[in-house]
Amino acid sequence: MRVLIVEDEPYMAEAIRDGLRLEAIAADIAGDGDTALELLNINTYDIAVLDRDVPGPSGDEVAKRIVASGSGMPVLMLTAADRLDDKASGFELGADDYLTKPFELLELVLRLRALDRRRAHNRPPVREIAGLRLDPFRREVYRDDRYIALTRKQFAVLEVLVGAEGGVVSAEELLERAWDENADPFTNAVRITVSALRKRLGEPWIIATVPGVGYRIDTAPATGHGGGDRG
Repeated sequence: MRVLIVEDEPYMAEAIRDGLRLEAIAADIAGDGDTALELLNINTYDIAVLDRDVPGPSGDEVAKRIVASGSGMPVLMLTAADRLDDKASGFELGADDYLTKPFELLELVLRLRALDRRRAHNRPPVREIAGLRLDPFRREVYRDDRYIALTRKQFAVLEVLVGAEGGVVSAEELLERAWDENADPFTNAVRITVSALRKRLGEPWIIATVPGVGYRIDTAPATGHGGGDRG
């Protein structure tokens, strides 16, 4: 298990990290909201432990971003406030559990393990098609057992295409499902992202373009560039 600790008190953060490591739980520390968001963008975590009162974007804002990302990552809130309305507001933001300071390290460990077990029961299935292996839980992609590093947007697009199981997905649907409601319907972001994704996955090209319709995973890609590399 790998955990992100968002805590602006260095002594407490380091004590939590060192204690978790003794329990075979890997932990990274972010002392403010900006660092937390940066680490979340770079690394894959199983659980986020968020102090609500940190500099920069608050723990509440970080929690909102995690929920909005659709990653399904559990969030455990830390706070010095023990009022019921504070806890209620935290749960409304999407927190999965709540721990009031001060707390015993063992209680944190038990709660983290419970959240990890709960998440394991709800893990989406690993999908495989045409030599691709996509793990939505770990956000990993392999092609013929070779790891492919993708950006978040590229992964989101590929996840939609793989989920279609060879069926055609329109550019409009990709825009709706991989971006958000504020995306410009006239943007060329889909074409650019698909083109970059196609190159990341390598030859033979596995994402085929169906002119005037959309894109699909080619379940029997031909060798060479072929016609599938056109926008």
